[in-house]
Amino acid sequence: MSQSSSSGRLVLNHSTHIPGLIAILDRLTKQHGIKTITPGVIGSVRAHAPKLHLKVSVPIRGGFKLIARQGKTVQEVFVVTDLEKTPLEAAIAQVIKSR
Repeated sequence: MSQSSSSGRLVLNHSTHIPGLIAILDRLTKQHGIKTITPGVIGSVRAHAPKLHLKVSVPIRGGFKLIARQGKTVQEVFVVTDLEKTPLEAAIAQVIKSR
């Protein structure tokens, strides 16, 4: 049962998401130190990103804002965590690698 106590939660308050993003974020909630993940605004950009990419953007109160990109679509993701930037990036890389 210790798994559930260390597991964060994924808040789904939008109807649209980048394809494949929710599965990655769900796995990220199982990483130690992650409290809450909330996907945010979705938009479009001119540059094309062929594969789904998650990048730590800027610190926010209690965590970080991530930028998810795939194709010409971009989506903000807010992560409330105890982790610093480098361990968070390592956790994201591990989750993406395991998909």
